[in-house]
Amino acid sequence: MSSNSFAYNEQPGGGEAAELGQEATSTISPSGAFGLFSSDWKKNEDLKQMLESNKDSAKLDAMKRIVGMIAKGKNASELFPAVVKNVASKNIEIKKLVYVYLVRYAEEQQDLALLSISTFQRALKDPNQLIRASALRVLSSIRVPIIVPIMMLAIKEASADLSPYVRKNAAHAIQKLYSLDPEQKEMLIEVIEKLLKDKSTLVAGSVVMAFEEVCPDRIDLIHRNYRKLCNLLVDVEEWGQVVIIHMLTRYARTQFVSPWREDDGLDDNEKNFYESDDEEKEKNDKKKPYAMDPDHRLLIRNTKPLLQSRNAAVVMAVAQLYWHISPKSEAGVISKSLVRLLRSNREVQYIVLQNIATMSIQRKGMFEPYLKSFYVRSTDPTMIKTLKLEILTNLANEANISTLLREFQTYVRSQDKQFAAATIQTIGRCATSITEVTDTCLNGLVCLLSNRDEIVVAESVVVIKKLLQMQPAQHGEIIKHMAKLLDSITVPVARASILWLIGENCERVPKIAPDVLRKMAKSFTSEDDLVKLQILNLGAKLYLTNSKQTKLLTQYILNLGKYDQNYDIRDRTRFIRQLIVPNEKSGALSKYAKKIFLAQKPAPLLESPFKDRDHFQLGTLSHTLNIKASGYLELSNWPEVAPDPSVRNVEAKEWTPVGKTKKEKPAKKFYSESEEEEEEGEEEDSSDSSGDSDSETGSGGESGDTGRSSEDSSEDSSSEQESETGSEADAERKTKRKSDSEDGEKKNEKSKASESSSEDSSSIEECSSESESGSDSDPAPRKLAKAKERKPQQERQPPSKDVFLLDLDDFNPVSTPVALPTPALSPSLIADLEGLNLSTPSSVINVSTPVFVPTKTHELLHRMSGKGLAAQYCFPRQPCIFGDKMVSVQITLNNTSDRKIESIHIGEKRLPGRMQMHGFHPVDSLEPEGSVTVSMGIDFCDSTQTASFQLCTKDDCFNVSIQPPVGELLLPVAMSEKDFKKEQGMLTGMNETSATVIAAPQNFTPSMILQKVVNVANVGAVPSGQDNIHRFAAKTVHSGSLMLVTVELKEGSTAQLIINTEKTVIGSVLLRELKPVLSQG
Repeated sequence: MSSNSFAYNEQPGGGEAAELGQEATSTISPSGAFGLFSSDWKKNEDLKQMLESNKDSAKLDAMKRIVGMIAKGKNASELFPAVVKNVASKNIEIKKLVYVYLVRYAEEQQDLALLSISTFQRALKDPNQLIRASALRVLSSIRVPIIVPIMMLAIKEASADLSPYVRKNAAHAIQKLYSLDPEQKEMLIEVIEKLLKDKSTLVAGSVVMAFEEVCPDRIDLIHRNYRKLCNLLVDVEEWGQVVIIHMLTRYARTQFVSPWREDDGLDDNEKNFYESDDEEKEKNDKKKPYAMDPDHRLLIRNTKPLLQSRNAAVVMAVAQLYWHISPKSEAGVISKSLVRLLRSNREVQYIVLQNIATMSIQRKGMFEPYLKSFYVRSTDPTMIKTLKLEILTNLANEANISTLLREFQTYVRSQDKQFAAATIQTIGRCATSITEVTDTCLNGLVCLLSNRDEIVVAESVVVIKKLLQMQPAQHGEIIKHMAKLLDSITVPVARASILWLIGENCERVPKIAPDVLRKMAKSFTSEDDLVKLQILNLGAKLYLTNSKQTKLLTQYILNLGKYDQNYDIRDRTRFIRQLIVPNEKSGALSKYAKKIFLAQKPAPLLESPFKDRDHFQLGTLSHTLNIKASGYLELSNWPEVAPDPSVRNVEAKEWTPVGKTKKEKPAKKFYSESEEEEEEGEEEDSSDSSGDSDSETGSGGESGDTGRSSEDSSEDSSSEQESETGSEADAERKTKRKSDSEDGEKKNEKSKASESSSEDSSSIEECSSESESGSDSDPAPRKLAKAKERKPQQERQPPSKDVFLLDLDDFNPVSTPVALPTPALSPSLIADLEGLNLSTPSSVINVSTPVFVPTKTHELLHRMSGKGLAAQYCFPRQPCIFGDKMVSVQITLNNTSDRKIESIHIGEKRLPGRMQMHGFHPVDSLEPEGSVTVSMGIDFCDSTQTASFQLCTKDDCFNVSIQPPVGELLLPVAMSEKDFKKEQGMLTGMNETSATVIAAPQNFTPSMILQKVVNVANVGAVPSGQDNIHRFAAKTVHSGSLMLVTVELKEGSTAQLIINTEKTVIGSVLLRELKPVLSQG
């Protein structure tokens, strides 16, 4: 115990703990043996005394040790009375740990937990949200029917709590209460309906789980929350995403028509030869073109980013959603993500491979590009190996079968005999499905008959037997060869297969078959039951075809079988005797004995064991087990006619119809009808979600009250305000249109303005649908900027702080000129527009001129390697003339030889992935000691991968490569400090990387920091109102993703370097390059 007391002394309050430990030791004076066996008891007694102490430090120490015991899997239930006494402790830390303990043991110690139920009820009103949530968890863990009303009341109160964490726990408690008392279902559904309207991402996953447990058939509860769930999906925690995706998959199958009709209809274009044109016209009139519901498209679009999730369950859930509800042409995007999951642990691999095996049966093309990912590794467990074999067999076709067969030859030699046997079965399946290689596979299997391993030989025999059933007449030699193997093979299945094969082909091997029967008659009594049955069959067939030689042998075998121990063999013997040996008692069947025994048997169909699993939803336990598990909810068939989509509409805001009247204009008819319908649906969604955000902004602006209780009233007032501002904006636009129509301006100005406004409208519609998904708002500003850059120069330079009609176009794009005097706007409309921050995107992504252009050059080709031709390259940091996604590269070519070099040009390009290159114009000739500078463009796809190509002359080609520094993949951006902070706030969490830089204070002057940063990276300086913070902004050349760099000076000689960007890989590389540069003197 002294060691324990030392441990206590190291922690706060350890002195008293040590005293308690010594007291416990002094009270017990056992013998050595007793002390050895009672150490746990003494330890727990010690903990009890610490829990009864007056000092919080001792209690806290005891609770930490108890929770540690639980975490290690040790039983701490006997401490329940001592722990439950501390449930009313005023120390918040002790109370938290007590609740952790009670959640674990409340179900086991129900009587003692009931004694403290009043304390739990008081804790439901505690100011601390963690205590309120923990009390609800403990209360729902006490599985006693008598407290159901108390639990019901607690859940109702918690569902209206201000804290989303408490509301989340209320959703968890719903499932526990339902399992305890299913009669509470109707009241629980009311709570679920209320929680489904919750806008918090923390609650969404938990309440959908409760919905799935309590009332999965109440689809009507989902209608009005469908779009909200789709938009929140990206931000919900991972396990909540899995539950929501599975629920939305089932929802989509009941509410939308099948998107597979368009794929099925592709083969129906052939016209019957005798069919008249009128009949064909009538048939085409009946066929309606498929148009995807905008809500259907919303679900597919919003789940696609989750394919990049780090959680395998989320990726699998999205994959099954795409498989079950997306058009077949779009389902291919899931294959790459599923193949990525094969790098996970073996349990994840097993589930993923099972689902891929099911998919690959119906759609081979999805996984054919990743064939090598399914090659078997020696370290794979057998279950993974067999699944990969299954997938390889499903993907086999005429093009890749030769490669696969070479791979299978290696697998057959594996030390894993079960896997080797499965490979032989796979070869047999390939032989049946691809007729071109049937003979090759058969010959290979015959070669395996001479293998030393008996299991390999036995499996080969079984597979050959199945193959020979398809074309037995051509393979008499193989049958003779297999008959000789009967002396050496001992595996019953293989022996039975050979006997069956000889019996079926006894007329083709008339000399061998009787001799085989003679040998089998000798060993009949010692054979396996399966072999005995085939010996009886062989005897019957030979009796009917060659009775002279085999009559006595067959009778001998029938006599042996008559007294066999196995009932099946005795029964078979009596049946055969009556059928083939005619006597007075024989019935009419004996006349047809030959037809019965020697009838033509159909060839066996070798099918995948995963063929019948496709009726289960992918990724479920039922699919894995191939049997319906309890709680499995079947996917319904697609409806013939889609139910009314208006049930998913939330209360429309006042200004929504304005957006619809816009669409009726003939000038807007730019896209196809189906795309217009999609955009219309997306716009409705965006209007709803943006309306919600408007209401929150408005309420926050009017009354700075953030309390939950005032939310409803503030939303109502803000929606009224929106309707007023919407009507005012409409009035402004009408007067604007009127004045424009009366103006007699030039025709070309009108056409330019109408083009720009129509472009604005399309891009802004996309922005609204993007912004409602809750993801980063980078794409929207980018699209706005692109639309606005096309306008004339005089229209692109409005004063920065005022609100213009260009901003009003974000609400309702109209085909009117934009460069007009600013109208007088109402204060409420200005406040709304500033709240939405519609004018900022154009200023966020404005590319500026580079602050600094480094003169450093990199060697491309050395003069020795280039036979006199030397080449250096540099990055001029100018926009590339060959494409806006390309990085401009300048190459200086020098002729260091004494002869003229002719025809210098770019040869073969070896570019990884989607990288592209625009070469320079060929240089006809370069004089000795001459030099020329040429420009080329390379799209590096926002990566630092090397672009390899050949630099060629008239006589030679030289392999060269260009690897860009990460700082040259950027374009500088001019933006305000306010915009910088806003964008930085959106790029937090996984999009933020930081490091601490240590250097001398003289290296942290503003000029030094600017010089060092722009020397490494092509970034623009952002004006800062604080002396200790320096900000820089840029965007990536290829994707236009923002790259925000912050250098924050701390006390002493340290600084914090922070980089915020979607491109986390580029961000981390840039961080590694900037850190040493800023540290240097």
